[in-house]
Amino acid sequence: MTDKVYPASKPNGTPVSTKNPKLPLPPAKAHLYDQNGHPYRRNPNNYHTKRRRSNFRRCFCLYCFWSLLITILILLLATISGGVLYLLYRPHLPTFSVVSLKISRFNLTTATDGTTRLTSNLNLTISTKNPNNKIKFHYDRIAIGCVTGETEIANGDFGNSFPSDPKNITIIRSSLSSNSLLLETETVNRMRSDLKKKSGLRLKMLLDAQAVMNVESFGSKKVGMRIKCEGIHSLIPKSVRSEANSSSSPVVSATVSGAKCVVDLRIKIWKLRF
Repeated sequence: MTDKVYPASKPNGTPVSTKNPKLPLPPAKAHLYDQNGHPYRRNPNNYHTKRRRSNFRRCFCLYCFWSLLITILILLLATISGGVLYLLYRPHLPTFSVVSLKISRFNLTTATDGTTRLTSNLNLTISTKNPNNKIKFHYDRIAIGCVTGETEIANGDFGNSFPSDPKNITIIRSSLSSNSLLLETETVNRMRSDLKKKSGLRLKMLLDAQAVMNVESFGSKKVGMRIKCEGIHSLIPKSVRSEANSSSSPVVSATVSGAKCVVDLRIKIWKLRF
């Protein structure tokens, strides 16, 4: 029986081939950290800023709401109070009327340079009536102006203060004048055109007055009034138009039958006037 002889193993250093060798797994990557960096944190300043803005908006809305509510309540109370006072006292504005207007001098003088000047004297009588039952007016000085077109040709005033009792009529007399008043050419032409008409010169009276209204023991502040009286026509003394000296000139009475006076209140709120 023969023995099988097996070859000896290959010397060291000779590679041995194997099928599908298994490679070792790569080492796990280490997490990199930025040593100089900082982790994310919530900025407390942004939070407080947003909170302050939210509180400011809330306060502003509350302020607007209460301001609007208080304003509405004040207006409502004022309306109710005004309605009650109106029902109790029935207030009415005073009425004015022109009683007479007399012209004693009206001298138009044209110089060599073409300019025209006016010298005039007028006497005005006006009546005022208080139509109220329980309201009393107390007037201060009344400024008066006589106007033709838009030009004031004479002025004056009623300097004495006076009361106007309920259901009472007060007569006001005043003298108006102008001395060498320089007139524009357009105004002079319009005045001469009106003087050629039968109705005469168109005049208008403007009165500026201030009065205090007294209701029983209550007194208001001074209330401004603008009284405008239109519909006045007048001729001028004939001797005045031809002669410079008017001392003997007759007095001419204006036509005031068609005159109507309108009273407008001039209420001043702060610096605004209505």
